[in-house]
Amino acid sequence: MKSIKRTQRLISLIITLFILGMAVLIFKIIHESSFYMMNSDKHELGFVYDRTGDVLFDGTGEGSYPDNYFLDVGNIIGDDKGQMENTLVARNIEKLNNYDFSNGLMQEGGKAAIYTTLDHASNRAVFNAFGNMDGCVSAYNYKTGEMLVCASLPSLDVTKGYDNLPNFRSGTLLSKNLYGTVPGSTQKVSTVITALEIMGTTQLYSKSYTCTGKYINRTGDEIDCHNIYGHGTLNIQEAVENSCNPFFAQLIEDDDMPLDRVMKQYEKLGYVLNGGKPTYIDIDGIQCETASTTLEDSYQFKTQWGCIGQGDTLVSPIQLMMWESAIANETGRMTMPYFIDHVTDLKGNIKNKAKTRYSDKLFSESTASAAKQILLTNGADRYTYSIAGYTVGVKSGTAQVDEGAHENSLLVGFVDDPSFPIAFCILIEDKNSGYLTTEQIAQVLLDNLKNNY
Repeated sequence: MKSIKRTQRLISLIITLFILGMAVLIFKIIHESSFYMMNSDKHELGFVYDRTGDVLFDGTGEGSYPDNYFLDVGNIIGDDKGQMENTLVARNIEKLNNYDFSNGLMQEGGKAAIYTTLDHASNRAVFNAFGNMDGCVSAYNYKTGEMLVCASLPSLDVTKGYDNLPNFRSGTLLSKNLYGTVPGSTQKVSTVITALEIMGTTQLYSKSYTCTGKYINRTGDEIDCHNIYGHGTLNIQEAVENSCNPFFAQLIEDDDMPLDRVMKQYEKLGYVLNGGKPTYIDIDGIQCETASTTLEDSYQFKTQWGCIGQGDTLVSPIQLMMWESAIANETGRMTMPYFIDHVTDLKGNIKNKAKTRYSDKLFSESTASAAKQILLTNGADRYTYSIAGYTVGVKSGTAQVDEGAHENSLLVGFVDDPSFPIAFCILIEDKNSGYLTTEQIAQVLLDNLKNNY
């Protein structure tokens, strides 16, 4: 009798474990089926749209589009072919899943989609304005964080495939907006912010240094100015407008700019210093490299050159743009950018609606206001006619790359208009290979956004 009861209990236990196992299996099938379908060769993806409903990625690949229709957004939107990893599609492919365990493969009725903040028409206009030259442009609403333009050249139309991959030009498969570049004198914005935080507005404006075209620092190294005849004696406003290297070298050497405080402020801005571990800004899963530089000795060339925007300094165009938001909003906090406004599931339900987010405080409101006035004065004095129709705060830069063999041209700035709050960064590579200027690109960018946004 006892043996029968033990057998019954054993059978009951086996049946219970079997039922639990089946329940777990069914649960895993239901919840993980989408994953396995997404990684099969029969997966069905939804679409990616711009802010107006224009198609930026066709998940079925069966649509009919004009030649090179996706060329201007190819290396930021990407596709599902595995050739580009740091793109919107690759990083958010699960949001485009049109498979449901209950309904099967939703080839006809699936409505999974990503609706972005990008403006396709403005991206195309900016892309076309580059002609045969390379570079990149990023622009966003510095009040909300909506990314509006993220064009990078060279690029590709993903519908054409990768058969000619070995012949693709360098940089085709990535968005240069996301990766560190030598910032040139746009770096001086960070140095101005740092000086304002350490000294305050009154003391910084009381400083003046003389430029004779060349400055020999305290360790005997030479800092050249782009003006071989020099700028004479300058204050901070004049130094920014003339982009005077000797002024900024002397500012870094100043006893009122102790290196430990300079380093602390640079770290607050997000710089990785002196070979530290690289970090990234996450933008809807896309990784954007953070700034880096070397600050070791205020009196040495490498540190001074880094604060001027050369040497070891690298900053992504998107981060340069983000700092402008903290200035333009006069808060000292960056508005965090985003590409995805919302997504819809395969039944068309809206999910993941974006919200405006801000960084931690990078610098004080008073510093933001003072830096804003410096950049606005520079815009009024130097760019009224070349960027017509807008009140802009800007800083230009020329960056020596490839060991000085080439020069890139950069422009960072913002529009001081509550109804048109645009911050931007423009990079033209090898600027001497053509006649294009960053001001011309800025004009195209702002005019098109004004008409389309």
